[in-house]
Amino acid sequence: MDLEELGPRLERAADRVGPETNRTVQQQARLVRAMIRFNASGRPGPNIITGDYFDSWRTEPFGVPDGGGAIVGTDRPQGRRLEFGFMNRYDSLGRFYRQPPFPHVEPAVNELSDEYADAFKDACDRIFGGA
Repeated sequence: MDLEELGPRLERAADRVGPETNRTVQQQARLVRAMIRFNASGRPGPNIITGDYFDSWRTEPFGVPDGGGAIVGTDRPQGRRLEFGFMNRYDSLGRFYRQPPFPHVEPAVNELSDEYADAFKDACDRIFGGA
């Protein structure tokens, strides 16, 4: 490749940055949601009783300049208590709890952290490899 080809190749790569980044972010958000739900399917995470908490985990994509983002979360009030526990405390109604933590979010994020880096390396290869 000579210098005259560099400009057009960079222009073509720049056009792919946003879509590839967004695709990668959404894929990783779906993976972490699946892993959280897996971890919330029994010990050492919380047990499934009704499936309401398990089904409450959502991914919400949002746009950002030159890419995309995603929020992975639940709107259920028990989420924080299940993840972090509620030991030797009274709730707002005066009930005493000794609920140990059942981590399911942090282990999912930690387990997939190496895959995040690899996914974005692959996205860079797709962005610049096809230039």
